[in-house]
Amino acid sequence: MKVLVLGGDGFCGWPCAVNLADQGHDVLIVDNLSRRKIDIDLEVESLTPITNIKTRLQAWEEIGGNPMQFEHIDIAREYDRLVALLQKEKPNAVIHFAEQRAAPYSMKTSATKRYTVDNNVNGTHNLLAAIVESGLDIHVVHLGTMGVYGYGSHRGATIPEGYLKVEVPQPDGSRFKEEILHPANPGSVYHMTKTLDQLLFLYYNKNDQIRITDLHQGIVWGTNTNATNRDLRLTNRFDYDGDYGTVLNRFLMQAAIGYPLSVHGTGGQTRAFIHIQDSVRCVQLALENPPKQGERVKIFNQMTESHQIGELAKKIAGLTGAKLNYLPNPRNEAIENDLIVDNRCFIELGLKPTTLDDGLLTEVVEVARRWADRCDQSRIPCMSAWTSTQAQAIKQNP
Repeated sequence: MKVLVLGGDGFCGWPCAVNLADQGHDVLIVDNLSRRKIDIDLEVESLTPITNIKTRLQAWEEIGGNPMQFEHIDIAREYDRLVALLQKEKPNAVIHFAEQRAAPYSMKTSATKRYTVDNNVNGTHNLLAAIVESGLDIHVVHLGTMGVYGYGSHRGATIPEGYLKVEVPQPDGSRFKEEILHPANPGSVYHMTKTLDQLLFLYYNKNDQIRITDLHQGIVWGTNTNATNRDLRLTNRFDYDGDYGTVLNRFLMQAAIGYPLSVHGTGGQTRAFIHIQDSVRCVQLALENPPKQGERVKIFNQMTESHQIGELAKKIAGLTGAKLNYLPNPRNEAIENDLIVDNRCFIELGLKPTTLDDGLLTEVVEVARRWADRCDQSRIPCMSAWTSTQAQAIKQNP
């Protein structure tokens, strides 16, 4: 199958591209390399040393991997080049990772807020418009987020896979039933762009019959997959800083270097999690099980388990002997929340979830210890605040 992986040089995109090539698919990576440029702007690097895209592709081919190609295109700005690429390559599917992925970065400044909206929304809309213009039947697999549902209390209700069954009361006392998109409740500018993606998908699926699968992913932890572990030059990035580091990887890295685990707020926030190996497997399952022509947008909850942040920190502390450090929460969110998620679609497609008790926690700690000398401890604190009130609290409690 011919597959374009947009954003295939990123944290989730790279291992996904390698996995699809490993499964025999014909992979073309499309990326503007903006994530590497953001590292330069933030003056922080991946904890793991990552090679440039040319070296990555050469290394993969040298060890016998199915060769991958690369095109340097900014899909949010270079629409005509995107259309031309689709018409030339005629892919069966496009995997869409080409969005600024960090909530803290999206809330950092007015400039990062605007960049996140411009890049994410324009990129998604350009892709959909380009598919229509190309006249091709292309299946779009999009990496969304569980954050579209919000992290307020769901009052014990299970979050369904995208669609919610509702009853609508009428003036005469009667009711009718229908299914709607689950109400969105974004908690950051980044999450807001993902909710806008949902509406773009709904429209283009309805109006132009584009086949779309939207993956609402939980927080990814871990670094490498079986494929990226085959050569050091294939190593995936490990973000630990306050803007891009995901919470579990940050805990494991902090434990590895003897830095107190940063628990923001009460620790009562509940989040959904998935290991990077399961993430790439889910993308593959979605790719290989596309919606039928005329079928509505498929929405999968791409997660394997949920944990309260505070309890998760205690688990890591028990494993490593690390201490906990409770800090003001930079996010404007509920003090605590519940999160019960339906993820039966991927389970029924054959996903065998990797859990936090599978020994991979220790593996991630060892990765962090190996590259501990590359850690700039001044970049560990989360400094991007959602409001001026929270920014002031952070300054008073460095």
